[in-house]
Amino acid sequence: MLVEVAGVRVPIGRAAEAARTVCVEYADDALYHHSVRSYFFGAAEARGLDFDHELFFVAAMLHDLALTPPFDSHTLAFEEAGGHLARVFTAGLGWPTERRDRVADLIVLHMRDDIAPEVDVESRLLQVGTSADVSGSGLEAFGFSFTDTLVRAYPRLGFARSFVRLFQDQAERKPGCAASELAAGEWAERTLSHPLDQG
Repeated sequence: MLVEVAGVRVPIGRAAEAARTVCVEYADDALYHHSVRSYFFGAAEARGLDFDHELFFVAAMLHDLALTPPFDSHTLAFEEAGGHLARVFTAGLGWPTERRDRVADLIVLHMRDDIAPEVDVESRLLQVGTSADVSGSGLEAFGFSFTDTLVRAYPRLGFARSFVRLFQDQAERKPGCAASELAAGEWAERTLSHPLDQG
């Protein structure tokens, strides 16, 4: 894994490497690259804000794993199932309960209403990172040099189309979940026309 892209670094340590390893093992390449890009977009958005790099990186690596067959729940929205997965994962790292709750909250909240950075900076960064990478929301704030370097390091690999299918599957099986609400609107069209996939 590249530890720096366009001046943005990933945290080094046992928790970060374990989260990356799990993501590589369970996500396909497109979903893994999305998870990494989400971290870089969010960390770049921080622009000097003080945030917990390790917590944010672990959440970014795990936030979509409940979309994969081994961790998919047929009763819980994927972000809620992902929060439970993160709590179990971080228990294995020996994280205290409060920190385990935090990483679960980040994963759940990335599919909820926007959060101001002064309220919860890590949750805000995950929302910004995932939105920029999935639907292109706020992408213009990053500049061509950054996005080009990031996509060269972690190509999209047909991510938009496969991700839309995952959300449509969630929507069909779990009516009323956040993915269902997005799939019912213009989200799919925005995702499939992501600027980074054009040209």
